[in-house]
Amino acid sequence: MGRSAQAQTQAQIDQQLAQQNAMNQQLYSTGQGLGSQAAAGYQNLTANPGFTDTEKSAITNASQSALSSAFNALAQNAATRAARTRNSAGYGELIDSLARTRGQQQANLAQQNQIVFGNAARSDTLSGLSGLSGLYGTDASLLGKTLGIPASLLNAQVQNSRSNNMQLGFGPGGLSFGFNG
Repeated sequence: MGRSAQAQTQAQIDQQLAQQNAMNQQLYSTGQGLGSQAAAGYQNLTANPGFTDTEKSAITNASQSALSSAFNALAQNAATRAARTRNSAGYGELIDSLARTRGQQQANLAQQNQIVFGNAARSDTLSGLSGLSGLYGTDASLLGKTLGIPASLLNAQVQNSRSNNMQLGFGPGGLSFGFNG
């Protein structure tokens, strides 16, 4: 091979290498940008877990409103029956019983809503920690300890993820989906 052929081959190799390096740099920059966006999202999820106060209020109002509507319909049916039969015997006792049951059901519903709110907050915190752990390759239990989350909560999430047959993750290589064997 002559000097000119060797120089031409070297120039082509250098051009191909420059193009490959430019493409690698572009991919790296895109990956860094996506990683930064994901990290910000996970940090926000960890910092602001669960429902907002507005969402909590809307959930509570909707559920209590539905319960009230059901009991109002029952009371209306009782009043209609008493008027239709012209017999009000037992009407007062029925209304008292409905009021008692309504109060109990409202308390139970409020308690269930609080449990849902707490579970959502815990789930969001764990999802955020897990996401950050996947992005940075850090042990989630160490992140949990720095944030004051008991290891038992983290272990419960790990055990739950092991018992499921599917897993979904986001890491340096992007979104991943798999089945546990």
